[in-house]
Amino acid sequence: MTISPTLPLAAADRRPALVAGLSAPKGFGDATLRDGRADAIELLGGIPDPGVLPTQQLTEATARVLSRPGVPALQYSRTEGISPLREWIAEREGVPVNRIIVTNGGFHGLALAIQAVVERGDLVAVDNPIFPLFLRGLELSAAEILPVAVGPSGLDVGQLADLLRAGARPSALYTVPDFHNPTQGTLSEEGRRELVRLAEQYGFIVFADNPYRELWFSTPAAGSDVFNASEHVIHINTFTKTLGPGLRLGWAVVPEHLTRDIVALRSRQDSHSSTLVQAVVGELLTSDPGLFDATLDRARALYRNRAQTLVNALEREAPGVFDADVPDGGLFLWPRLLDNSIDADRLAADASAEGIEYQRGSFFPSGPGTDADRHLRLAYGHVSEPQLEEAAARLGRALRRQAG
Repeated sequence: MTISPTLPLAAADRRPALVAGLSAPKGFGDATLRDGRADAIELLGGIPDPGVLPTQQLTEATARVLSRPGVPALQYSRTEGISPLREWIAEREGVPVNRIIVTNGGFHGLALAIQAVVERGDLVAVDNPIFPLFLRGLELSAAEILPVAVGPSGLDVGQLADLLRAGARPSALYTVPDFHNPTQGTLSEEGRRELVRLAEQYGFIVFADNPYRELWFSTPAAGSDVFNASEHVIHINTFTKTLGPGLRLGWAVVPEHLTRDIVALRSRQDSHSSTLVQAVVGELLTSDPGLFDATLDRARALYRNRAQTLVNALEREAPGVFDADVPDGGLFLWPRLLDNSIDADRLAADASAEGIEYQRGSFFPSGPGTDADRHLRLAYGHVSEPQLEEAAARLGRALRRQAG
């Protein structure tokens, strides 16, 4: 009897189950949202305007860093991050420097938090509607989700308390507490205290994702003291919205009992963020102590004006169609269609034909009990006021297509 040798599988047939089980990307970067006219106005992403980024100062800081003897910025560095950047962040957050871990942007901080806290198959409470990239990260842990409503006052902490009293036992909760993406709601000081109290009572970790915290328009959001004082919160932030997403630089304020675990995880992945980028940003922030806040002041004024321009233009071009308010901060509008007879999916298609692209609210729900499918998310951060006026005019024409 002759036994034929077993042939090895082709490389394409050897996909690990983890990779094979990932969902297909959609929504963010999905070509179906970008196949309209060549002159389309894209209100898609939370992109900072290049005009308010400190490009000249970054250029000068880079030159200084690269002129130092031995050029230490081109060498390896510590997993947690380097000085003086960590010291600057720690002072701004009001925590000891040993609790600061520098990351490759905010999403990297979330990924580390998930890996450090969430066991495979755990229950994780999440915003509803939700920033959808978090759900992508959560796929790697095969976690179950427990949606908790988000409204104008941020996460519905009362609903969360009811779910916990009914027996839900999440290992973690994810929320965007300030100028929430997409709803723009902000959790009050009282709400933050109650959220932390619930986390401590029921033993879960809060992932507080805060990329928009500094982009308030008239009144700062509640302080970070409540989050940073708790051993049950990982507080995640980024320079993406303030200094530029291309830097890929953020940080996490980590409870002391989790710092060693997260450093151990990081040391088995990318080891550390770019030493050069850390050194340049650290030089930028410490060489001119007032630069960061001056940069934020310019950004806040610009984004506030753009938000107001877009709200006014929507009412002028489509009177009575939307419930749209100027948010208290952030980079998005979340207008709701008042007329239930308007087909939101057809509106998106007609808008694309008219040359305006936006994120559909139907992309954002993470569970039942939300009217997100009746909303549009319109990003205005990098779009000039004349373009926002034109975008509203095109959206008005798209609505009239449906009416006709």
